[in-house]
Amino acid sequence: METSLDPVTASSPSPSRANGRLGPALFGAVSVALSFGVSELLAGAIGAPSLIQGVADWVVDSAPPGLKDWAIATFGTNDKPALLIGIVTVGLLLGAVVGLVSRRRLEPAIGAFGVFGILAATATASNPAAGTTGPWLIAIVSVTLGLIAFRWLVNRPSSTRGSGEADHDRRGFLRATSVGGLALLAAGAGRVLFSTNRAAASQQSEVTVSPGTSDIPVAASFDSLEGLTPVVVPNADFYRIDTAIVVPRVDLDAWSLSFSGMVDNPYSITFDELMELPMIERYVTLSCVSNPVGGPLVGNARWLGVPLKDLLDRAGVQAGADQLVARSVDDFTVGFPTAAALDGREALLAVGMNGEALPLEHGFPARLVVSGLYGYVSATKWISEIELTTWGGFDAYWIPRGWSKEAPIKTQSRIDTPGRRIEPGEHYIAGVAWAPNLGIARVEVEVDTAGWQEAELTEPLSEDAWVQWRLLYDFGPGSHRIRVRATDGTGFTQRENEVPPAPNGAEGWHTVSVTVG
Repeated sequence: METSLDPVTASSPSPSRANGRLGPALFGAVSVALSFGVSELLAGAIGAPSLIQGVADWVVDSAPPGLKDWAIATFGTNDKPALLIGIVTVGLLLGAVVGLVSRRRLEPAIGAFGVFGILAATATASNPAAGTTGPWLIAIVSVTLGLIAFRWLVNRPSSTRGSGEADHDRRGFLRATSVGGLALLAAGAGRVLFSTNRAAASQQSEVTVSPGTSDIPVAASFDSLEGLTPVVVPNADFYRIDTAIVVPRVDLDAWSLSFSGMVDNPYSITFDELMELPMIERYVTLSCVSNPVGGPLVGNARWLGVPLKDLLDRAGVQAGADQLVARSVDDFTVGFPTAAALDGREALLAVGMNGEALPLEHGFPARLVVSGLYGYVSATKWISEIELTTWGGFDAYWIPRGWSKEAPIKTQSRIDTPGRRIEPGEHYIAGVAWAPNLGIARVEVEVDTAGWQEAELTEPLSEDAWVQWRLLYDFGPGSHRIRVRATDGTGFTQRENEVPPAPNGAEGWHTVSVTVG
């Protein structure tokens, strides 16, 4: 039997907003919003991923490589908020469509909400942190309350059936506003609960780190130049690119890191045991493979941790184990040559960043930092397992998605200043250049066709860290083209032709135009 809505609502020919198209569309949208808000509230209360997060995780895992590349290129470090906003927007628009279709019968709304709940719960349940029952409980409650709200909104109360359409419109709008406000309140409370529970469970704020056992140089810099990126990027400003829509919540008391696979002595180490080991501090520059020429997805920091080689020596790497696979608590994987952990470069299991415990967003309680390799093959955050295997025995997360399996960071340089418009006279041209594990030997700058001029460099913190560079130049009126190129420690100089990031990193001279006058 069909479920009919209020006969007055269903048959009224009035073009008013409540009984016409705008009213049901608004009612459908705010009902979906309430489902979203309740999902966030329940997820925050039980400390599980919400349905929106579950759908977002599924999109990240399922989207074709080209779409992911476009998202990172377009939104940069804001790609995750953009995805979440997009999912919510699409959900509200679909809710509006459902509202229009369900003006006369409730069955379409029941079906649409039910399908959404099943799909969202299925996507969320695939997240290892979600558990098996939590997503379904959240889906059932969220969908049920959304449907109840929709039925309440589309049915005209009997007390208003004889009243004018304007009064009915006003009542319908007030009802929709109240449901929308309740949705926002629930979503906000859920986010607060989730953040509070995550921080409490991780105990990150209770962890203090001490300087490493080896001396580390003081960072000389040109930081006083306006617009120039600091030689050591503060934690709050360090770029973040990963697949986690919501930062994983790691229970410090339950966390351990296991060493398995082709090793003689498999073992696990707890956080307390890890913190008792001798540690070193090193400056290492990290870069995302998606960083375009001149892009911001690169940063230099002071990392504190245990040399990865020491931990692998304890495990006893077997002959033929030429790939190190690392897994995070959310099942993200990387893979890189085992030799990169043993050849003397800086390869750390890091617990500290710029004198503090790792921020949650950057991998607390522990992560890998490997000099000279792009992050997608090495920089595992929230690490939980290291497995030794063969090079052909496993392909990590990004490899089936079209990215190269071997990914050494390419020598790069970037212009940070001056801005696009300046006054005539002397101005510094300045920026950063990096070639982790190789070092930067020289940076050259060309203005228009005046020839290449060698820039002044900061004292290198290490061959693993970037350098700042600057060149004082007297600009005359008009438009000028500035280009930069770097030469690394092996004598290789950047090539001019620009190459896009996929599949193994961008190349080319960074070029900017400046208008003087």
